[in-house]
Amino acid sequence: MNEETETVDEQLPLEGAGDRLRRAREERKMSIEQIAAETRIPQRHIESIERGDFGSLPSRTYAVGFSRSYAKAVELDEDEIVDRVREELAMASGHDMAPPSRYEPGDPSRVPSGKLAWFAAFAVILLLAGAFSFYRSYFAPGLGPAPLTDPEAEQVAEEGAQRERAGPSARPVDPQGAVVFTALEEGIWVKFYDASGAQLMQKQMALNERYTVPADADGPQIWTGRPDALRITIGGRPVPKLAEDDMVMRDVPVTAEALLARGTERPATPPEAT
Repeated sequence: MNEETETVDEQLPLEGAGDRLRRAREERKMSIEQIAAETRIPQRHIESIERGDFGSLPSRTYAVGFSRSYAKAVELDEDEIVDRVREELAMASGHDMAPPSRYEPGDPSRVPSGKLAWFAAFAVILLLAGAFSFYRSYFAPGLGPAPLTDPEAEQVAEEGAQRERAGPSARPVDPQGAVVFTALEEGIWVKFYDASGAQLMQKQMALNERYTVPADADGPQIWTGRPDALRITIGGRPVPKLAEDDMVMRDVPVTAEALLARGTERPATPPEAT
């Protein structure tokens, strides 16, 4: 009996997919927060993957997709990790990964119910009604209802709003003012460090949380995966964001002079975006 147990233990894998991913992350000195920022995977799911607890993920598809993204972030073989995850999922479910049985028309459990048939018919009627309404308004636009607002009045109101917005921003920004970053969403990961690489601050900022870049920092820079969710002010005056889309930006200077220069030069690509 002991010999059989020892033989089974020798055949079991010594390291699962989660252990390999965690070890690769630690070898690259990356935190779970950094992996979450680069892969857009929630931190709790990354922790579940590293524990090998794939059953706690929303579904099998999420387990495979998240593991593939994680493997890519730590430069492991994506196909090998995905194969290992599928093996662990099959072992956890207690059966192999054989394809499902073929559809048998005579199986009453597989025949659509009457409710489903009525629902499909109702959906078809709604689709036809929508198509009729679209073509009627397209070929005879004059038959539609009159607009609720006057287009000329809307244009005048929009021009007035633009003038109001342009008025305060036309005043010059103080280049010696304090640089403040404010999170526009919940859980925005960001890291600030100086020219020597010394960390100034690293965390997941809460909604409306603010961080003031130290005035005496030597060449402060930023690393984040959500530059579009960070509002920037200099001396209390708003300046353009680092980017309008979510992307990984690293080694971006955040002094008042550098930020003001970005607003006028508008480089085609970020200094370092992946």
